[in-house]
Amino acid sequence: MRCRESLVRALYGTALYWALICSSAGAMVAIAGDAPPVPASAAGEAPAAPATAGTTGMGNMPGMAGMAGHMHMTELRPKASGDQQKADAVVAAAKQAMAPYVDYHKAIADGYEIFLPDVPQPQYHFTNPMNGLAARSHFDPSKPTSLLYKKTADGGYRLVGVMYTDRVDASLEDIDARIPLSIARWHQHVNFCKAPAGHKAEYFGPDAKYGLLGSIDAKEPCEAAGGTFYPHIFGWMVHVYPNERDPKMIWSTSDDDAGHDNMDSSSMAGMKMN
Repeated sequence: MRCRESLVRALYGTALYWALICSSAGAMVAIAGDAPPVPASAAGEAPAAPATAGTTGMGNMPGMAGMAGHMHMTELRPKASGDQQKADAVVAAAKQAMAPYVDYHKAIADGYEIFLPDVPQPQYHFTNPMNGLAARSHFDPSKPTSLLYKKTADGGYRLVGVMYTDRVDASLEDIDARIPLSIARWHQHVNFCKAPAGHKAEYFGPDAKYGLLGSIDAKEPCEAAGGTFYPHIFGWMVHVYPNERDPKMIWSTSDDDAGHDNMDSSSMAGMKMN
């Protein structure tokens, strides 16, 4: 599969680094609802990292320290009447949506595609591009953008959850209407500095300079280093683990075990760089 085709289909999560490395700015497509990302230098946009009302940075969250400056996450609101019932209905729908796909072969047959199956990851996204497109304008919890699997010892996959998405410019009220912000914490990837030619190795390692684990998280230092700055990458995302017994784990945001944002240099080492 060509790089551009993979970008269109992969959508999220671990796709992020690879997609931006493999594609030109004109080829980048965020199926979750935003238009193809435009560099900040062209769009005149300000960096998105500073937390706004209702959102927070990631530095103090378990497992997210390496993402500090590159993640936007909603804060938990006070619970309003009906919020728990609405969230419970989403969990029930997610569980029902997962039921046919305990066997991952069925997911593949129905149009869910594994992103980077040969790259070690704590969790694998099986993404349905049509569901991602539909999520731009309509929330259907029976059709998640991605199914979330963990690799098993025998080389198969064990289904653990789903991922829902919304467009990048959706307001807090928009995503609250889908899954209440008093229950779930949605997130966005922000402040991405694309490495200039000849510096792609600097996406990785403890001294990474570019990308979502890089030290650069603002427009000015990115452009000074010859990079291309993107205030937002893809849209809003939220994970749901409906089979967890602990309510806090159903809406877990810790990527130590369950998340998709903690790929490090060792897990990225086999990725083809074009």
